Amino acid sequence: MRVLVVEDQVKMASLIRRGLREEGLAADVAIKGEDALWMVEESEYDALVLDVMLPGIDGLETCRRLRERGLWVPILMLTARDAIEDRVEGLDRGADDYLTKPFAFAELLARLRALVRRGPVERPNELRVGDLRLDPAMRHVWRGDAEIHLSAKEFALLETFMRRPGHALTRERLLDHVWDYEYERRSNIVDVYVRYLREKLDRPFGTESIETVRGVGYRLRRE
Repeated sequence: MRVLVVEDQVKMASLIRRGLREEGLAADVAIKGEDALWMVEESEYDALVLDVMLPGIDGLETCRRLRERGLWVPILMLTARDAIEDRVEGLDRGADDYLTKPFAFAELLARLRALVRRGPVERPNELRVGDLRLDPAMRHVWRGDAEIHLSAKEFALLETFMRRPGHALTRERLLDHVWDYEYERRSNIVDVYVRYLREKLDRPFGTESIETVRGVGYRLRRE
């Protein structure tokens, strides 16, 4: 999952980003609504955490403009306001969910997972590709009945593959979904972590589920 956090309070933004990264998610930060608009157009985010009170255009207007431009990334609004009319206005502007400050980080994470799982259509709680199973919420992976223990980044990379089985994914796209802007774009980190996954997912079971697509990147076999 790759998340854009739009929050002008630097301490709050840093805490949210650190928490997301500790969970294995890629997280970028914008402090203004204007920055969020071009960042969402330039990059493929799985969800936005959008504060209502922002300098320049506020979160409500940012949300409205994103929807006006046909950008339907799931949006979780954050606000210190708890009046019902404020929540209604945010949802009417195109937000998908609302969370009032102060909040528990565990709840924010659960709401983000629910939004990403739903996407344009409701997605299953557990991802299945062949005999591979992945539970995004509980962070468990199995091949058949055997549980496989993965690091946070290995898990995030596998989840990206399992949400797009059969699709050839470029290294750049995998970088975008699993790592963030602070990582060196020319690095071979994708190849390194694909090798880690193969060592844990395939070699012990005599399978070849992640295949190299020459000149493109990698693909998770559907079967």
